[in-house]
Amino acid sequence: MNVIESRIHGAKLISPKVFEDERGFFLETFQRKSYQEILETDLEFVQDNQSRSFQGVLRGLHFQSSRPQGKLVRVVRGQVFDVAVDIRPGSPTFGMWDGFYLGEEDKAQFWLPPGLAHGFVVLSDYADFEYKCTDYYDPSGEKCLLWNDPEINISWPVENPRLSAKDNLGKLFKELF
Repeated sequence: MNVIESRIHGAKLISPKVFEDERGFFLETFQRKSYQEILETDLEFVQDNQSRSFQGVLRGLHFQSSRPQGKLVRVVRGQVFDVAVDIRPGSPTFGMWDGFYLGEEDKAQFWLPPGLAHGFVVLSDYADFEYKCTDYYDPSGEKCLLWNDPEINISWPVENPRLSAKDNLGKLFKELF
């Protein structure tokens, strides 16, 4: 596997080894021991999620104030621009963002340690998005950072994304603390 350190402390882009021939392909998407070494953590994944979203849909930037989740994300079908924002007070990269294009062609994964806000926008006709979480979903702690917060200034590759009502009401970074 090829691992690239993100600008966000602890976050990583992981490109798995893909075995491909005329029949198709095979890749290992998770193996506990090797991922604990790569991610430099002993966190365990307790929940897997999948979503499908259509072109122009932006989901995020989501996080949980209680029970923060580490996430290992990947795109099974389509392409997205995936973003993490460091909202961990005391982190050396607090307030910074990083983003990667993830898609079915490159099969890359993005590791987001607990305490980051996360979101993505769909660039293909649709995208099937999967993620492993290190803690359970807690609706009472669910929060949203506004996708276009001027202080964070994310360079999204879309101008007018389709948002849920909840994501449209996200908070500014300065309102989170």
